[in-house]
This record gives sequence, C-alpha cells and structure tokens, in this order.
Amino acid sequence: MRKLLLIVALFCGFVQICLAQNVAVKTNALYWGTLTPNAGIEFKIDRQMTLELFGAYRPWTVWKSDARFWLVQPELRYWFCEPFEGHFLGVHLHGAQYYTFSPEKIYDGYLAGGGVTYGYNWILSPHWNLEALIGIGYARLWYKQRPNWPCAKCFSNKTGNYIGPTKLALTVTYLF
Repeated sequence: MRKLLLIVALFCGFVQICLAQNVAVKTNALYWGTLTPNAGIEFKIDRQMTLELFGAYRPWTVWKSDARFWLVQPELRYWFCEPFEGHFLGVHLHGAQYYTFSPEKIYDGYLAGGGVTYGYNWILSPHWNLEALIGIGYARLWYKQRPNWPCAKCFSNKTGNYIGPTKLALTVTYLF
C-alpha cells in the first residue's frame, strides 16, 4: 500500500510540474536532416534557468563517406526573460563515441568537451516552440586511425583538439 501511495504522490507531483510548463521535450530538425534520431528534455530549475539533457544516436551509415555515433549534450541555460521564451545563454558539455570512414581512412574514437551557447526561442502556440541556437567550444578527441582495407594491426592511436562550432540546432519543442 505504501508503494502505491508513493507512486500516486510522485505522479501527482510530476503532473503539477508539467501543468506549470516547467518541462519540455524537443528534437533537433537539423539532425533529422542527416537521418539521425535525437531527443531532448528540458526542465525549469529556477526562475530564469533550465537544464537540458539531449542525446542523439545514429547506428547506421547511408553515404559512402559517413559516420555512426552516439552523442550526449547536457546544457545549463540562463534565460533573459523567462524560461522557454526569448534569448538565452548556455553552457554545455558533450561526449560522443564515433566511427567514421572515407574511401582512404577509418576513424574510431571518442570525444569530450564543452562550450557556450547563444539561442532564441519563438513561441508558436501555448504548447509549441521553435528554437534556434549555435554553440562554440572545445573538444578533445581520442581515436584509432587506419587505412580503409582489412588489416587488424594497421592502426595508430591518435589524439586531437578541436575549437569551433560544437552545437547547431533548429529545435521543435513541446511544452507540457
């Protein structure tokens, strides 16, 4: 009986949070343009701050030079007006595992880093928003590089640093 009461209390609390438009689910249309399934959820945590948890996963290749990967990008956002409306600045982290190839080489590795984001959110209706953003930051890459022909021992371990755009989105958002 206690478990049932606890579940009902948690559900009622979640419904109350959702009714106050404190939670949003979203997807990045630009990722869908590359056939990459993705989704995010954003929570209001303060009067002008939200926390977004975003992920993408692409287990297949489509073109001759292509990539398979998974990616996570949490972000803390400060909204100048109120959450889910107008201009915002954010700080994001990112981590990914990738496997990409071209006719000459194969790269298999990981990346981690972070950056800053600027964006704007347009209200389309009481429950739907459109958001555009760009992020700039740093990523550290660890990968194995090898020629694109069968050879189990022909790889070399490499590392790299990247500074530049780390996030680009045109996001469709649904507010609960």
